[in-house]
Amino acid sequence: MEQNPPTEMESTVLENNQKLCYLENGLAWPLRRQLVTVESDSWSGKLQIPTKWDFVLVCDDHKLFSEKDNKKRKFLEELHKKGFITKMIKDKKLFYGVYAPNGIFRKYQWLLKDPDNESDSLCSQQQEEEQCVPATMRLRIVSFILQNTRIPTKEKLHDLIKQKVFETAFPLHERENLGRFLKQHWARWRDIFYRQPIEEIRKYFGEKVALYFAWLGWYTWLLFPAALSGIVLVLYGAVNYNSCSVSKDICAANTTIMCPLCDQKCPFWELSDTCMYSKITRLLDNEMTVLFAIFMAVWATVFLELWKRRRADVVSGWKLYWWDEEEEELAMEIISNEDHPPRQYQHSYFRSTVVLVLALLMICVLIGIAHALVVYRVIVTVIFTKSKSQFFEERANTMAVLTGAILHYMTILIMSKVNKHVALFLCDLEKPRTLSDRENNFTVKYFTFQFFTHFSSLIYVAFFLGRINGRPGNYVRVSGRWRLEECHPSGCLIDLCIQLAVIMTLKQTLNNFVEYIIPWVNYKCKQMPINPKSNGRVHMEESAQDPCKEEWLWNYQLCEVNIFSLFDEFMEMMIQYSFTTIFVAAFPLAPLLAFINNLIEIRLDAIKMVRLQRRMVPGKAKDIGIWLQVLEGIGILAVIGNGLVIAITSDFIPMQVYKYTYSPCLKENHTDMDCLTGYINQSLSVFNVLDFENPEEMVEFKDSKGKEITHCRYRDYRNSDDYSYTVQFWHIFAARLAFLILFEHVALCIKFIAAWYVPDVPRSVQNRHLREKHKRLTEKLRLMDDSTDV
Repeated sequence: MEQNPPTEMESTVLENNQKLCYLENGLAWPLRRQLVTVESDSWSGKLQIPTKWDFVLVCDDHKLFSEKDNKKRKFLEELHKKGFITKMIKDKKLFYGVYAPNGIFRKYQWLLKDPDNESDSLCSQQQEEEQCVPATMRLRIVSFILQNTRIPTKEKLHDLIKQKVFETAFPLHERENLGRFLKQHWARWRDIFYRQPIEEIRKYFGEKVALYFAWLGWYTWLLFPAALSGIVLVLYGAVNYNSCSVSKDICAANTTIMCPLCDQKCPFWELSDTCMYSKITRLLDNEMTVLFAIFMAVWATVFLELWKRRRADVVSGWKLYWWDEEEEELAMEIISNEDHPPRQYQHSYFRSTVVLVLALLMICVLIGIAHALVVYRVIVTVIFTKSKSQFFEERANTMAVLTGAILHYMTILIMSKVNKHVALFLCDLEKPRTLSDRENNFTVKYFTFQFFTHFSSLIYVAFFLGRINGRPGNYVRVSGRWRLEECHPSGCLIDLCIQLAVIMTLKQTLNNFVEYIIPWVNYKCKQMPINPKSNGRVHMEESAQDPCKEEWLWNYQLCEVNIFSLFDEFMEMMIQYSFTTIFVAAFPLAPLLAFINNLIEIRLDAIKMVRLQRRMVPGKAKDIGIWLQVLEGIGILAVIGNGLVIAITSDFIPMQVYKYTYSPCLKENHTDMDCLTGYINQSLSVFNVLDFENPEEMVEFKDSKGKEITHCRYRDYRNSDDYSYTVQFWHIFAARLAFLILFEHVALCIKFIAAWYVPDVPRSVQNRHLREKHKRLTEKLRLMDDSTDV
């Protein structure tokens, strides 16, 4: 006799007598459509209900026999065919606990015998399950099988989530381990200076997360000498704050009339107005800047080489030194579906060409956004210069740079999301063979887009601002109307410094604030009961009946994580590392800001992972992957970038050319004279005000004292008659080029020598592996029969 399907809120799928059945209140439902009635007493001695569950699937209570309900049932049936056990709990949502059979993990251990630890690679039948199969291994394998299980319509779990068949899927936290984490000086603000328990992180979150925190801790620790050297540079500039002859000349130049900064009724101004800015510039741009830039280039190399040694030591202790990611992924594919053929290596020149063209188009868009920021600063400079407020009028250039930096930060926030979607789209076009290939391809594309998003505007400020704008009487104009902006009167370096300081400060402070506050608020909101009085009693009664419900609901209320959670943390650090190294000559305090930020970042990430977020799927890794190549690329860019900053942006080269070629020290034998005396006057060209393009639009040719102005000065090396470049300009140009070549060759040579001098793998680690190999081979030899011929 047929019976209606059971409607009780809890069901369990168990394996018994080679048949998988739904068990609901004494009714056993085979996976096929036949219904069989079984007495509940007959099952009491055979059921082995798991006490811990690996994953939880969450979905809405779909209408019975609807399309979504049918797809959900088919997916669960596919899991049952693979031997999985599921349990359903009904609340506002339907929760399906998933438990994997031990046979899956025995297959995994058999296929991937660890040559570093071969004797312990297989579990004996007497061993406890938890000791035999680490939780990180269980969750990693179960996640892979869940994500690659197909229903008859060839749809996988991520397709079903997109179609709202399932809402989410996540592994469960282990609360007993969370308390141990909190006690071991990791996920608490008060323990910000304590050492991280990397081994415990690995056992709970997996090797990928542990390597991220090991790398972040190592990077933060080595930022301290870099931050200290930046402070020394600024202090050196502060000591000579009032004694610099260049600043003295600028502060005393109250009779030097400078040409207007714009054409629309902008006034003439005195060079002495920039006295304070010139002194601030000398804090950053002095004789120590070159040494500091070389030091940072060497620091970047030493940091990477020491990290390679640290990684080799850590991974060796984890028995992962010879682990192969491709082999593991292939083994899990076989375990998930033995009939699934391996994906072959392939390459399509057509797809590669399309991806390359689209990537270049995206880069052009990002550069175009940087050009839009340039236009913004040009227009805003005019607006501020014509302002009725004296404060804005006098600081028009600075305000334009400052507001431009804020707008640049806003474009970074918007384009970061766009860049991620574009990079994913390009990865889909490439059709990578494995998950690791997909991650590597996505990383390269996304970082490239992010690099241009963050640094296109900075590259313009550093190397083009004030150099392509023309001269008075013949300015380069935007749309034939607004002329391009000039460097700050005290030098181009201060503009770059302001940009870097604003973007780096905003990015670190606001990102950390949002990164912590949003998950915290979401978690607190989800914990607030709708009816506090009645909710507590009902919750206690239900928890007493089934402790799984409380555990699953608590995990569900935590903030969701995805495949990009750890990726985004790495990307944030890569961008920070770029700020810290590439233009550090213009902003020596960047390592200090990064050091302070990272002390907070480590605990912030720890608190998020332990208290506010669902558990990440543990990932296995023996290094930080493609990020190491990204760091090496940034190190090379740092040498080139800092060399260009000193050679082009800084006034270091023009000062040295003047000092050793044109200074009064060469003409007169005055040992007590500062050889840079007169440099400012020599670096300013003279312009006849009658040669302006539209002199009728200019303000009165009178200074603040009412005297008639016939000539004004501007930053350049041109003759006063025909405005052609002077010989000194070409001397400086040749010196800049020579310095750039010399600096980059010296810095790169030092980098390569440091990389050669410091071995990637410590000799102790190599000797340890040598001893283990010798011991293993010796033991195998002893096990051979004495009568066997060798």
